[in-house]
Amino acid sequence: MSAAEDLKLLAGKENVVLNEPMNKHTTFRIGGSADIFVTPSKTEEIEAVLKYVTENKIPYYIIGNGSNLLVRDKGFRGVIIQLYKNYSQTEVNENTLKVQSGALLSAAAKTAMNHSLKGMECLSGIPGTIGGAVCMNAGAYGGEMKDIVESVRVINKGKIQVLSNEECGFRYRGSRIMDENMIVLEAVIKLEKGNMEEIQSKMKELLEQRNSKQPVELPSAGSTFKRPEGYFAAKLIDESGLRGFSQGNAQVSEKHCGFVVNKGGATAEDVISLMDKVSLRVYEKFGVRLEPEVRIIGEK
Repeated sequence: MSAAEDLKLLAGKENVVLNEPMNKHTTFRIGGSADIFVTPSKTEEIEAVLKYVTENKIPYYIIGNGSNLLVRDKGFRGVIIQLYKNYSQTEVNENTLKVQSGALLSAAAKTAMNHSLKGMECLSGIPGTIGGAVCMNAGAYGGEMKDIVESVRVINKGKIQVLSNEECGFRYRGSRIMDENMIVLEAVIKLEKGNMEEIQSKMKELLEQRNSKQPVELPSAGSTFKRPEGYFAAKLIDESGLRGFSQGNAQVSEKHCGFVVNKGGATAEDVISLMDKVSLRVYEKFGVRLEPEVRIIGEK
């Protein structure tokens, strides 16, 4: 029996697709096909799929809604496991949310608002899932996931564990969860009671701010580079004369230099070449090395 047939038995045939174009599953709208694309809907299915690919030494990668991801043009040889809409339940208990890793941050923030819980407003516009946000300690407008996460349920080396906030080892755009390739199943988020109208107003204000400053009208993977210590990547790129600089159909956004955007039909090679040229120019001018924030996967 083939790997695909085995995975259909483990995750349900409706949740396994062959040769799936990854440009449908990344906010960049770029990427070749994955050999096998699996969307488990239960924790047991996730465990079974992970056990299978690990034991059979099949390359795999976990994604959410692909908001911080660039898949190469030749695609991904192996299994992409997507924890997204099929795995996105949220439970509210007094001032905490228990959220499955596939839930969008925006949806979790809206649930919090509907229950008059404050603390997620600054993160509500980030177009990622809870799982990805926890892994990379996503943040915006002065807030980070580490400020609100009480505990995280993960699969670590095949076993389910619960990590406290401290055990997650959060840092700027990273965590122990990311370093040790753990898979986030759910997070318990601790919030405070607030006023629904005030929370809604703050979310609206921050969303308007984000939309006015960031190139939300074009496909991108969010901030392309991490913030170098003591600097801002966008400012360095702008001052290197690279606003609007293009490679093929990939472009340094004219609206916000921290974003590389897909003007339509950009390839992964366009983006990677552009990122390399931007990094080199910034290093030559300022002596600062820009590190990618976007994750790049797939066959070279």
